[in-house]
Amino acid sequence: MAPMADGTADGAPNEERTGGRDPFDYPRRWEADVVLVDGRTVHLRPIVPTDADRIVALHARLSERTRYLRYFGAYPRIPPRDLKRFTTVDHYNRVAFVALLGDDIVAVGRYERIDEASAEVAFVVDDAHQGRGLGSILLEHLAAAASECGLRRFVAEVLTENTAMTRVFRDAGYRVSRAFEEGLLHLELDIDPTEESVAVARAREQAAEARSVHNLLHPRSVAVIGASTDSTKIGYAVLSNLLAADFAGPVYPVNPEHVAVRGVRAYKSVLEIPGPVDLAVVAVPADEVEAVLDGALAKGVQALVIVSAGFAESGPHGLHAELRLVKAARAHGMRVVGPNALGVLNTDPTVRLNATLAPRLPRRGRTGFFCQSGALGIAILADAEARGLGLSTFVSAGNRADVSGNDLLQYWETDPRTDVVLLYLESFGNPRKFARLARRLARSKPIVAVKSGRHAVRPQLAATSTEIDESSVQALFEQAGVVRVDTLAQLFDTALVFANQPLPAGSRIGIVGNSSAIALLAADTARAQGLTLGIEPVDVGSQAPPEDFAAAVGRALASPDVDALVVVFVPPVATPGTAYARALRETVLATSPTLEKPIVSTFLAAEGVPDELAVTDDDGTVAFGSIPSYPSPERAVNALARVVRYAEWRRRPQGTVVRPSGLHLERAQRLVQELVDEHGDGRNVVLPVDDMVRLLECYGIEVVPFRVVSSEDDAVAAADELGYPTTLKAFDDTLRDRPDLAGVRLDLSSADAVRVAYRDLREVSGRDEVYVQRMAPKGVSCAIGLQDDPSFGSLVSFSLSGVVSALLGDQAFRAVPLTDVDAAALVREPRTAPLLMGYRGDEPTDLEALEDLVLRVSTLAEDHPEVRSLSLDPVLASPEGAFVTNARIVLGPPPSRPDTGPRRLREIDAPAEPSKAGQNAAGSTA
Repeated sequence: MAPMADGTADGAPNEERTGGRDPFDYPRRWEADVVLVDGRTVHLRPIVPTDADRIVALHARLSERTRYLRYFGAYPRIPPRDLKRFTTVDHYNRVAFVALLGDDIVAVGRYERIDEASAEVAFVVDDAHQGRGLGSILLEHLAAAASECGLRRFVAEVLTENTAMTRVFRDAGYRVSRAFEEGLLHLELDIDPTEESVAVARAREQAAEARSVHNLLHPRSVAVIGASTDSTKIGYAVLSNLLAADFAGPVYPVNPEHVAVRGVRAYKSVLEIPGPVDLAVVAVPADEVEAVLDGALAKGVQALVIVSAGFAESGPHGLHAELRLVKAARAHGMRVVGPNALGVLNTDPTVRLNATLAPRLPRRGRTGFFCQSGALGIAILADAEARGLGLSTFVSAGNRADVSGNDLLQYWETDPRTDVVLLYLESFGNPRKFARLARRLARSKPIVAVKSGRHAVRPQLAATSTEIDESSVQALFEQAGVVRVDTLAQLFDTALVFANQPLPAGSRIGIVGNSSAIALLAADTARAQGLTLGIEPVDVGSQAPPEDFAAAVGRALASPDVDALVVVFVPPVATPGTAYARALRETVLATSPTLEKPIVSTFLAAEGVPDELAVTDDDGTVAFGSIPSYPSPERAVNALARVVRYAEWRRRPQGTVVRPSGLHLERAQRLVQELVDEHGDGRNVVLPVDDMVRLLECYGIEVVPFRVVSSEDDAVAAADELGYPTTLKAFDDTLRDRPDLAGVRLDLSSADAVRVAYRDLREVSGRDEVYVQRMAPKGVSCAIGLQDDPSFGSLVSFSLSGVVSALLGDQAFRAVPLTDVDAAALVREPRTAPLLMGYRGDEPTDLEALEDLVLRVSTLAEDHPEVRSLSLDPVLASPEGAFVTNARIVLGPPPSRPDTGPRRLREIDAPAEPSKAGQNAAGSTA
C-alpha cells in the first residue's frame, strides 16, 4: 500500500489535522490484548509520538519486498517529516494502532479520514510476524475505532501482486467493491458489521483461543521453576508428578542451589536451559514470581502455570502483583494459568502431561474438566477416579487471572478427544461470551456445570441486578444448552451418563428390576422429573435367575415405547451379582449393538462404573457403552432426567438472532454517546423522559403519545391535541405502580372529566405535573424488562403485570441476544400466559407484536451495554397489537466488557500507573 495522503503537497505533517487534540490522549478502551492464529498474544494500542524509535526499528527490520509492497517503492529510511506524521495523530481523523510484542512494535495499521464518511487504510507487518493474523486483527480494531468516529467506509490502494493484503480485505466478511487501474487494486469496504463479518471474526477468535489452549495442553517441553528436593514443597510435588506420568517430552527442573533434582539435571535459571521451553510451571514463593517471570519472558516460554499462592486471594497488594505479572506475560506472547492453580493435565498417550499437584494422572477418557478452585481440584480428580470417569484434559485455573473457562470452551469445541465438558464455576469473567460459546458448543457436546455463589451479586451489579427464582435460573442455563447441577455429586452422576451412554430420542422410560419397592421409587422420581413411563415397571422377582433378568431387560430395550431404561437390581442370596452383571452387559450389547437407548442402573448399590458393567478398550480403558450405577434409584433417574432434557434441547429449532426492521443504529449510537458524556460521572442515571423516548424510537419502540403538563388548562389542551378518550397519570412512578394509591385515571372522554381527574391526581400526589396520554386499545397488561445478571449478563424478562404475578414471581427470562425462537418461548412461558392466548373464549392477543417488541429490546441491549436497565410496563397486548404506555431506562457504565466489538482477551483491570508512552497518557479518557 502506498503512503497515505496527509493533506500537504510535500508530505510535511499537517499540524492542523490534529484539531488541537492531544496526540497522547487516546481512548483507553481501544487498548487490547489479542490472541493470534498461533495462540500467542500481542498488545494493541493507539500510537503515540514516543513510539518514533520503535517505528524506525520496525522499518529497519522490514525486507525490501515488504517495503515495496507497502510504500510502492524502495523507501529505505523514514524521513523525519514522515516519522512525525506517522507517530503524531489525533486519534479521530487520523488513527493508528501498533501491535507490541514486549517492547517491539511488530505491526502498524492506520487510517486517515478523506471525507465525512470515508478514510484510507493501510498496514505493515514485520516480516518475522507475517502470517500470524495481525492484518485481520488490525483491520477489526481500526474499523471499530472508525465507527466510533463516525466513519462508514475504508478505501485502500493495493498493488495487484500484494496478495496477502488483498486477502485480508477479501476474507474479512465486509462488503467490498474493487476496481483495477494501472497495476493497482482500488478497494472500498463498508465497515459496518455484517452477519458475515461477525461470523468471520468469531471463527478466527475460536481458532486462535483454541490454539492458545492447545499450546498449553500439548507442550513439547516443560520447565519446573522452583523444583525442590524437599518432599514437603509444591515444587517437589509438581516435578514428581510430571515424572511419574512419564511426560512425553523433556522436563527441566530449575533450582539455583542443586545440580540435579529427583535425578534430573537442574538449571540455575530458565535461561540456561539448552532447548526451547513451551510450558513453565512456577512453584516459587509469591514474592519471587516476578523475578522468575523476567527469565521466562526472555526465554520465550509460550505458557505459564503458576501454582504459587499469595496473589489476589491474599489482598490488594497480591492483586496488584497478579495483574502486573499477567499484563507482562501477555505483552510477551504468553498465556497464564493461575496464580493459585492446581495445574493442568492431558491424558493423551502421546502427551502424558500431569503438571498438577495431584499425585496420579487420571485414567484416560473423553471428558474435559475446568475447575476454578485449586483447593477442590485434588478431590475432584480423586472422585472422578473412584467413579470410573476418565478424563481427556483438566485445568484448574485458580485465580483465573488470564486463562478462563471461556478459553477452554473454545478449545474443547474442536478437540476430537473430548466429547463431554464439565465445569466447576465460581464466577464469570465475561458472562455474555460464556452464554454465546456455551450455546454453540452444546449443540455438539454436552456441558454440565456446577455454579457456586449463584445469589452472591457483585457490587457493581447491585444497582441493576434482579433476584431470579430457581426455575428461571434453570431456564436460563437450559437456554444456553448447559446442564446445571447444584453439587459435585450431581455433576459426576450426570457426566457418567453422558460419557458412557447415547442420548435418548424421547422422554419415555422403562424400569426393569427384581424389587418392586425399588422400582416404585424409580417410577415416582421419574414422574416428578417430567418423564413418562413408556411401559409398566417390570419386576422379575427376587429369585429370578440371571438369564431371566437379562431377558426382561432385552425386551424392554426392544420396545418401541421405551426411549431410555432404568435397571434396578438387588442381589439375591443364592447367586452372585457378577453373573447377573455379565448377563446384563451381554444382553444389552446384543439387543442394541449401536447403543441407541441409554441405560442407567442401581446395581449392587455401586457408585460409578463397576467392573462387571464396564465395556473396555484393548488397553483396559472404560469405553462408551459401559453402564453407570448409582447407590439409589432416585440418583439414577435424576441423572437420566437431566440427559433427557438436554437431548430435548438439542432437538429444538435453534432459531436465528434477528435484528428487526426499522432500526436507526447510528442515531442511537450518537444519542447514547451524548447521554454518557452528559452524565459521565460513573453513576447510573434515569434518563429524562424526552431522551428515553428518542432512544426507544431509534429501535422502533413507540410509546403511546403523551404530554407532561403542570396545570388544569394545559391538561385539557393536551387531551384535545392527543384526542379522546384519554388517560391521566401521576408523575410519580410509585403512584402509577400502586393501584391502591389511585395514581391513574382512565377513559376520560371530555374536558370536564380531564379537569376533575387532574384535580384528583394533584391532591393525591401533591405535584402539579401529570402525564396526559392517549388511551391505548384495551388489552392484557404485560411487562417487558431488561436487567443485569452476574451469570448471564443482560437479561430480557417478560411477565403479565399485576400484584399476583409479582407476588408469585411469575416472570420468564432469556439472555441477550435472543433468537426468534427465544422470543416466542419467552412470551409463552409465564404461568399466566394463557390469558394472552384466548383464555375462556377471549380473543387472542397479537403475540407476534409482543415477540417483535421483545426482540427490539434485546437488540437495543446488545448494541448498547450502557443501558443498564429498561422497563416497558405496562404494555397493553390486544388483538390490535402491543402498545407501550410507560417506559423507564437507566443508563450507566457497563459492569463488564460486553461480548461485542473486535476480538480481544478479557481486560486486565490493573491499578492505574503512569504510562511509559508519554507524559499525558495516564490522564486519558478511561
